[in-house]
Amino acid sequence: YPSGNLAVIIVREKKHFVCIVQEDKASNTEIQAVFASSGRSICYHPHGTVWITMNTAGGQCLDRTGNRVRRWMWPSSTASSEPCTPLSPIFLSLNLHVGVRIVSQDKITVSFLAMGRQAKFNVGTKVQGSQAGQLRAPLQLNEDELLLLALQVRILRLIDKLRGCLNFPSNEHWDRMKPPAYLVTQTLKILHLCSTSDISEELCSSVKAIVNA
Repeated sequence: YPSGNLAVIIVREKKHFVCIVQEDKASNTEIQAVFASSGRSICYHPHGTVWITMNTAGGQCLDRTGNRVRRWMWPSSTASSEPCTPLSPIFLSLNLHVGVRIVSQDKITVSFLAMGRQAKFNVGTKVQGSQAGQLRAPLQLNEDELLLLALQVRILRLIDKLRGCLNFPSNEHWDRMKPPAYLVTQTLKILHLCSTSDISEELCSSVKAIVNA
């Protein structure tokens, strides 16, 4: 952001990626959206409730109080007992600088506009689902995506410690400094996703060890 705060993070490991959009705050930073290459994504209203949730079957849009106002199925989803509702293009303004445009499963764009310049990231992916009728509001991440998120937070915490060492080389206790609030918030959200996702206890322990190291 023009303020210097981190806006968009993209972590990639081989063919998998996770894109995270953060709000424009220096502390207590909340995650505003997460897009994963598995086809599962989520966007939040400014006050924190779920706005858009998508999986390999389709997606749904919720209002600020949690009521569903739209629902659709991707054409690539396998047939189900429910009628397939096509998607009309959706545009979300997450904040003054970041917007999300959803045209199809593989055409989802995160746009960043600031100081007269624009950057666009295509975070859509073509993934077929086997159960088109199941659309859940909570984001469900697979094992690779959770590990990527955990490693991303771990790297940011290491960078923050390195910055503290460089800025205050004479401080003997720099390694005991607490991480910034936005990293604490991201850690708590990852731990929450870990507890709500269908993963093994062993992997959950590994994720916790990475973010709490």
